[in-house]
Amino acid sequence: MRPGYVMTRLAQAALVLWAAWTLSFVVLYLLPGDPVRILASGGLENPDLDPARLAQLRADLGFDRPIALQYLTHLADALQGDLGRSITSGQPVVEVIARAIPVTLPLALASLAVAVPVALTIGLLANAVRARWAAELAFSTPALIVSVPTFWLGLVLLQLFSFRWHLFPAASTDSLAGLVLPAVTLGLPNGAILGQVFARSLSQTLAEPYVQVAIAKGLRRSRVIVAHALRNALIPTLTVLGLVVGNTLAGSVIVETVFARPGLGRLIARAVTVQDIPVVQGAVLLGAVVFVLTTLVVDLLYPLIDPRIAHTAPAGTRS
Repeated sequence: MRPGYVMTRLAQAALVLWAAWTLSFVVLYLLPGDPVRILASGGLENPDLDPARLAQLRADLGFDRPIALQYLTHLADALQGDLGRSITSGQPVVEVIARAIPVTLPLALASLAVAVPVALTIGLLANAVRARWAAELAFSTPALIVSVPTFWLGLVLLQLFSFRWHLFPAASTDSLAGLVLPAVTLGLPNGAILGQVFARSLSQTLAEPYVQVAIAKGLRRSRVIVAHALRNALIPTLTVLGLVVGNTLAGSVIVETVFARPGLGRLIARAVTVQDIPVVQGAVLLGAVVFVLTTLVVDLLYPLIDPRIAHTAPAGTRS
């Protein structure tokens, strides 16, 4: 791999991180409401607050300065690894996020452990079965799963497996059993998305001339899929897998709220509610880092799946 390609990828990664941080800063400052007033009121509606106290608190938190100056100051601190302090707790944002990661990381990994087998099963069934109705059912299943709201799926799983059958705890971060329902809730829709892409990609690959030649030679369809079509069909799926991994943090907001898990998802939801701008920006920056790293890893895996793909070609320009 040429050094120029690596430098280009690193420059693109830095641009993505800067754009994510800047966009979160702008959006949060455009939101209606005053974070200082929300903090001082303790979440109460229309409280009777002392204007002098509000002014002093706004000055202490730096909200009395021009927005452009606040942006440049926070950006300079972020470049040095200082993401500021939480408005609500006063603790460093890095420490607040670091405490939540050990709760969300197992959930993310477990959801991928659910999503990947689901995707492979859907894709293989859609293309391996001979019955037309079964194949159409497999192709239609992902759309049905994705159409189900995540929070509703989580509540149904809780009602059935926790409250009615008592098979899994409703809320637990101390055992693997407490991870099952949140992982299924987060992983099943992601698996459906991956499965839909994999099924279509495998179907298109099976229509390629070299695959049709193998079928004409009398090879079993299952062997043709595994030996000839599977590798090429995985390339688009791998691309979508990178996006799914990058979006896992967004999905955890709903899942961790439903299952009362004190991870990054609930931290983000609470920070947005009270407009804790440093915490939200730190979480957005973390999500951007995960997305950038995942994209880079996926890009490096392409040549391992298909050696014809040149190492020097960016993922978006390959054919």
